[in-house]
Amino acid sequence: MSAAAATLSREDLLRKAALVRLAIFDVDGVLTDGRLYLGHDGNEFKAFHIRDGHGLKMLMAAGIEVAVISGRHAASVERRLGDLGIRLAYLGVQDKRVALRDLQARLGLSAEQMAYTGDDLIDLPVMARVGLAVAVRDADPFVGQHAHWRTPSRGGRGAVREVCELLLEAHGQLAALRGRYLE
Repeated sequence: MSAAAATLSREDLLRKAALVRLAIFDVDGVLTDGRLYLGHDGNEFKAFHIRDGHGLKMLMAAGIEVAVISGRHAASVERRLGDLGIRLAYLGVQDKRVALRDLQARLGLSAEQMAYTGDDLIDLPVMARVGLAVAVRDADPFVGQHAHWRTPSRGGRGAVREVCELLLEAHGQLAALRGRYLE
């Protein structure tokens, strides 16, 4: 994918998003702000944005699969993913392409049917192999150059919700899902 990928029109972006059946997210820097808090006992703590979590639940309720691929493994991430009902989780993965290939084979999807949201260099090999590559606003600048879209919000600060809403809008389901809260 070239740097020109980031210049998609809104119409082209929505067209790509409408094909997505699986939304894959990195954890550190995407579902969190990228900071690690280490306790004196060595336990890792992370902060997750509640609206991101609700966006993921809306996406799954709309029939779009959600997966996580992370280079790190932490009990706090396992707990959060379990709370959200995300069953497709690859944690502690050194080569994210291996997890991507497994997801693709397991779900029988084409590259165009998958989206990936990342923030750092380790995410580029996956971003280059999916139909919709997204970088959070505060992603590494080089990574942002290789994304089809950059979120208005930073990682861990609502960026995941924005990706979820983009996909829901492209699938024609965002308005109806929002409308349920007004009933």
